[in-house]
Amino acid sequence: MKLLITGGAGFIGSNLARLAIAQGHAVTVVDKLTYAGNRASLVDLEGRPEFAFIQADICDAEAMRQAFAVVRPDAVMHLAAESHVDRSIDGPGAFIETNVTGTFQLLQAALGYWRTMSGTPRDAFRFLHVSTDEVFGSLASGDPAFSEATPYDPHSPYSASKAASDHLVRAWHDTYGLPVIVTNCSNNYGPYQFPEKLIPVVILKCLRGEPIPVYGKGENIRDWLYVDDHARALLAAVEKGLPGRTYCIGGDNERRNLDLVQELCGLLDELRPRADGKRHDSAITFVADRPGHDQRYAIDAGRARAELGWSPQEDFQSGFRKTVQWYLDHPAWTQGILDGSYRLERLGKSN
Repeated sequence: MKLLITGGAGFIGSNLARLAIAQGHAVTVVDKLTYAGNRASLVDLEGRPEFAFIQADICDAEAMRQAFAVVRPDAVMHLAAESHVDRSIDGPGAFIETNVTGTFQLLQAALGYWRTMSGTPRDAFRFLHVSTDEVFGSLASGDPAFSEATPYDPHSPYSASKAASDHLVRAWHDTYGLPVIVTNCSNNYGPYQFPEKLIPVVILKCLRGEPIPVYGKGENIRDWLYVDDHARALLAAVEKGLPGRTYCIGGDNERRNLDLVQELCGLLDELRPRADGKRHDSAITFVADRPGHDQRYAIDAGRARAELGWSPQEDFQSGFRKTVQWYLDHPAWTQGILDGSYRLERLGKSN
């Protein structure tokens, strides 16, 4: 397939682009290259005939129409989004602009393109919208996991903006017939994750000997999904998913935040011990909880297993060991973000 992947220079998008090309697809990435977009995450794909890159804003209607006209994709995989809850609390406007207005403009461009198609290509076309389990709100400890039938109950500007975009996508299916698929995933982790999210924050704080911040008492629970497992699910959804259908994708790995941090610290005790001989978890510091912090997320991925033939390949131990080792093996990628040099590269400048 010819795939148009929005947000493909981000964490999940870059891993998806890499896996899609490995599976024989052609990929064009569309990315605005905001702070979380990093061409260095795609460096191994640059120059390959199966890969192309367009720097554009999904909110730019004309740029999106041109992208469809040039690429003529068999499917769109829409991952471009503002996604950090803390940033959404401090500056919600960007989340509304990108996640809601951007999705609207992309839907309009996709609809216009789809209407020009005919025959088998038109029947096979898919618009895959990648969303989050945060749209479902929060679970108590004994509640059943989120499923496709769970009502929406978002609690942050981020999750509210993603809920709005989900509703837009479904409306374009019901009103205009656009063949859409929606996926709602649990927390991702793995290589190339921007170092503002919990996993890379913990790893980098350990490596730098700095205090490791944990919100509240660390009792919030998340279901952790290895990013390559998520990418495999997304490709399966494009290939096998039914138009109008929603698929919940989870890793079957629920952990309290504190337990997760301690496990990461234990891996680093083994792989990169502190010079002073202390355990890494001695640096854990509890900080004030974030406003509206959901207590628990969990995903029932039964439909994805049954209809897409998908299941996660990485368990908690294998996935996190791979992740920690990747950050240890790729200090230049992380340093480029921490010192800001990756921003110069996206402007075509050198350090």
